[in-house]
Amino acid sequence: MTTITRIEKRSLDAPDETREFPGGRMEMITLGDVVFGRAVFEPGWRWSESVKPIAQTESCEFEHAVYCTSGSMKVRMDDGEELELTPGDVAVIPPGHDGWVTSDEPCVMYDFGGTDLDYAKPK
Repeated sequence: MTTITRIEKRSLDAPDETREFPGGRMEMITLGDVVFGRAVFEPGWRWSESVKPIAQTESCEFEHAVYCTSGSMKVRMDDGEELELTPGDVAVIPPGHDGWVTSDEPCVMYDFGGTDLDYAKPK
């Protein structure tokens, strides 16, 4: 559990780090020990084609707590369960999944992943 000791604010328009990968990017800021991310996935993006070679895992092994603001994305868990995220949706996604953009516009997600957001970080 994170302990907040002082008020602090930042803008994702000036991220601490931007990780680019084929068909998208993740912009991140850190406040205290909490990492916030904004991901932009272009039409046609798919985790198993774009990020899998970077992550070197069979499926995405990160837990996500996300808010979708535009576009849409389908997520399939390793056990076959699926859901589609559209603007206004909030979701938690456990490790062990693939995802792909299903819209003709970029899918923008805000990830409130907490303290461990090494998403798309080369090993």
